[in-house]
Amino acid sequence: MGANTSSPTQKFLLNGLRSRKPHTPDFESEISPYKVSPFIVEMKKKNQWKSRFNSLKGTNKLLVIEFTAKWCGPCQSLEPKLEELAAKYTDVEFVKIDVDLLKSVWKEYNLHALPTVVFMKRGQEVDRVVGLKPDEIEGKLHKYAYSF
Repeated sequence: MGANTSSPTQKFLLNGLRSRKPHTPDFESEISPYKVSPFIVEMKKKNQWKSRFNSLKGTNKLLVIEFTAKWCGPCQSLEPKLEELAAKYTDVEFVKIDVDLLKSVWKEYNLHALPTVVFMKRGQEVDRVVGLKPDEIEGKLHKYAYSF
């Protein structure tokens, strides 16, 4: 077969590529693939959801569940407000459940409309807000975050 015909310049370029440091991921890719924001965790698997839910049942921590879907316009409009609230109420656990990924959880909560935000304490539902009502969500969040 043919001899290696690489020029000294081409060999230098190849050696330079080999000696470079490996690519280090930026901040966004270092976040868990289930993170929606630094304060909201998206549940993509039922066992992940059950584990999170069970870990909070014995605590007095408020759990705020946002039921959403990618195709839901009002859900997308609510996202920035929930991110803002999650950043403000750091003692509250915020999770996001895409109903197309976890239909069984959607059915378990007997939901009929999107977006729906469910408030839970000690494994029990204490309230819910159906529809695009950010002020009502914030009011209930304030009410339940530090009660009981």
